[in-house]
Amino acid sequence: MTGRNELVVRLGRAAALSLVAGTVGGAAILAGQAIAARSRQYAKPELGLALRATVGRAGAPPLRLVLLGDSSALGVGVERFEETIGGQLAHLLTDGPAGRQVQLSSVGVSGSRTTDLATQVARALLGERPDVAVILIGANDATALARPADAAAYLASAVHRLREAHVEVVVGTCPDLGAVRAVASPLRQLLAWSGRRVARAQNAAVLEAGGSVVDLAAETGPVFRADAGTLCHDGYHPSADGYRVWAHALLPAVAAAATVASRHH
Repeated sequence: MTGRNELVVRLGRAAALSLVAGTVGGAAILAGQAIAARSRQYAKPELGLALRATVGRAGAPPLRLVLLGDSSALGVGVERFEETIGGQLAHLLTDGPAGRQVQLSSVGVSGSRTTDLATQVARALLGERPDVAVILIGANDATALARPADAAAYLASAVHRLREAHVEVVVGTCPDLGAVRAVASPLRQLLAWSGRRVARAQNAAVLEAGGSVVDLAAETGPVFRADAGTLCHDGYHPSADGYRVWAHALLPAVAAAATVASRHH
């Protein structure tokens, strides 16, 4: 039965390739585009960006916020802490009369897939327990054409472990890969299709594990597709403007999680 399922999966992928390419030479086109995409120069993590920072005024107990995931959790594509997803989220959370001091950290690793989250969860739970964890993952699973069910299972396990440790969890699901400009069509359409499948599986798994979900593709994909300025120079990773769009999309769920966490102090 397992062998048959694997065959169905392979046939499904082959059909998707043919459908997207729409030509007899579709596989060759996709292979060539994949090689071209891999050979591009992509943004690298900035070693100067603080993985730990305190934002906002002292007063009430600080909010301990940790980011897990891939390059997004590090802010790859920008050069200043204030431009990273974590920096922008922290500043948004400290704004206004009810703003709290945020102690921000990140255990994300560029290039990570959901299989890497177990190690990141262990690192996140070292020392003082975080109040809220934000997980940004899925793009690398989608580009590798990983099975959505497998990616979702690893993510659910990570969410469950954090929730067992009494950490509130917000997951930003796989973003809209159809918006990237570093990859040409039809490969871009294939990646968008794969990303949608991963995001759907993530959504169900996270909710079942007790986390909150923000559908980044649905909420921010149209902006990224319309505005090239939301991507950095490599046409793949977000720019400061792109991370700002994501931060505002994540903010309601993260603020709600912070409110719940504050009741536990």
